[in-house]
Amino acid sequence: MENPLIASLTTAVQAAPDDVPLRLHLAGLLIDAERGTEAVVHLGVVLGQQPDSTQARELMAKALGGGTPTAPAAPRDEPAPPAHETERPAKPEEGSRGASEFDWSHAEQQLGDAVPPMFVDGSEDSTAPPPPAYDVERQDLRLSDVGGLTEVKKRLNASFLAPLRNEELRKLYGKSLRGGLLLYGPPGCGKTFLAKAIAGELGAAFLHVSLADVLDMYIGKSEQNVKELFEIARSSAPCVLFFDELDAIGMRRSQMRGSSQRGTVNQLLEELDGVGSENEGVYVLGATNHPWDVDPALRRPGRLDRTLLVLPPDQAAREAILTTHLRSRPVERIDVRRMAKLTDGYSGADLAHICESAAEIALMDSVETGNVRMITMADMEAALRDVRPSIGPWMETARNVALYANESGEYDDLAKFLRKRGRG
Repeated sequence: MENPLIASLTTAVQAAPDDVPLRLHLAGLLIDAERGTEAVVHLGVVLGQQPDSTQARELMAKALGGGTPTAPAAPRDEPAPPAHETERPAKPEEGSRGASEFDWSHAEQQLGDAVPPMFVDGSEDSTAPPPPAYDVERQDLRLSDVGGLTEVKKRLNASFLAPLRNEELRKLYGKSLRGGLLLYGPPGCGKTFLAKAIAGELGAAFLHVSLADVLDMYIGKSEQNVKELFEIARSSAPCVLFFDELDAIGMRRSQMRGSSQRGTVNQLLEELDGVGSENEGVYVLGATNHPWDVDPALRRPGRLDRTLLVLPPDQAAREAILTTHLRSRPVERIDVRRMAKLTDGYSGADLAHICESAAEIALMDSVETGNVRMITMADMEAALRDVRPSIGPWMETARNVALYANESGEYDDLAKFLRKRGRG
């Protein structure tokens, strides 16, 4: 039968959970009633609040069997004195274990889940694998998904894809897989999209590397990041390792003011020199708007030695891009062919902006009139009047390079394009 005093004190403790003397008194009664497991719960709460409480330690030792009296004590009418008024027992002799020095580890094992441990060091999570530092993707894109760019696809196939696909012919003609490919051209023309399509054609994983993935404020960390990226690519082979904005990661060392970033370029060179041997199955691609700012050592044979100019989309590509961006929107009677003719010299990003602006015009008109309507050709033409080609500044810089810094002929394709545009 339930002891009425214990029941009453239990109710009182629930009403005043921070009352330490009351909880100690209840624990003592529970121990006397041979209900040590229940007492341990209350004593664990007290020790969590007052770890140095001698009375709580002594009662805990009794509850765990280290000092339980042989005969139950009579119920006490007076509450136990506060912990700070309890006299500290004399220090036990050396070699003996007093009531206040019982084995806490053994106590926690006996308690099980009754009282959680007061402190943890995190060692139970040390075996958990760390989160991946970089995302390795799988691409479903193919070159057929890239609209237009016929000449780019031909050169890409001849210089990069065909030797990789036809191993016997490659060996017959002694075609080396050593080296990588550098895509360059105006911003917003789909170099990243093209790199993903290459990974899809090869059936390879795709690891996209940006400036933030490499550069670090701490000395030596950037070099470590480059090394780790190549190690991830090797472990995921076949893998396309794509460095976006390569001119920022591999800037000309002669233009650097400090030595910290030079180490990054040196580490990148060291890792690239492994292409074709320890980097078997790792295909290195780079993309940049300004190849003339890339360190020349990165473009030597065996490294990023093949370059491919990715120009603004031709008419067929512009039709495909416009159709893609309008496909999921409510449109009617849009003459995509005419829009493609009117947008000569626009980048893919510019075309996406035109579609977005036309949708915005139709949306605002629907809000103002209260009648939801479709996106029309008039909206597309109005957007076209507001959106101008964004590659103008790049064209001016490229013109100076093609005219005055093309002694080696590496920018002949660029010079030819500029002459067609009347900029040569």
